[in-house]
Amino acid sequence: MATTNDLKNGMVLKLDNDQLWSVVEFQHVKPGKGPAFVRTKLKNVLSGKIVDKTFNAGVKVETATVDRRDMQFSYMDGDYFVFMDMQTYDQLHVSRPAVGDAANFLIEGFTATVATHEGEVLYVELPAAVELTIQETEPGVQGDRSTGGTKPATLETGHQIQVPLFITTGEKIKVDTRTSDYLGRVNS
Repeated sequence: MATTNDLKNGMVLKLDNDQLWSVVEFQHVKPGKGPAFVRTKLKNVLSGKIVDKTFNAGVKVETATVDRRDMQFSYMDGDYFVFMDMQTYDQLHVSRPAVGDAANFLIEGFTATVATHEGEVLYVELPAAVELTIQETEPGVQGDRSTGGTKPATLETGHQIQVPLFITTGEKIKVDTRTSDYLGRVNS
């Protein structure tokens, strides 16, 4: 248990019939008239839905213990992604819904943060950017410049993104894992 005065970004609260909500941002407000309150923006850990919620200052809220561990993606086992804990070498089978959009950027050996609560995997979080190789894209044509348009490219994971016209098959690029945007070439 904590009070609304103890809220911090990233803290996970148990509200509304044991649903888990992560604090995205919060603000303590002391108006000229009336009692103080805390204005928060909360994100549902499982669905990703974001809501605004206001609490009276000093009200008790139930916190949830979320264990975040860095784990290495090992391989696919049917519909499950198998991650290995780097300290204990234990393997954890994670379902596709829990991995979510991170599946578009996972290749063997990548390190990701796996969040669990009471033994249940909540989500898998990747770094903001990852380096991947272009598996297939149309060849560039003389005259294609960096300020031109974009073309589709398939990454080594099978995920398709838009890249500038000058990018060729086999190049290593940096990709934003949150938006699937091309960020630039990787210098070898």
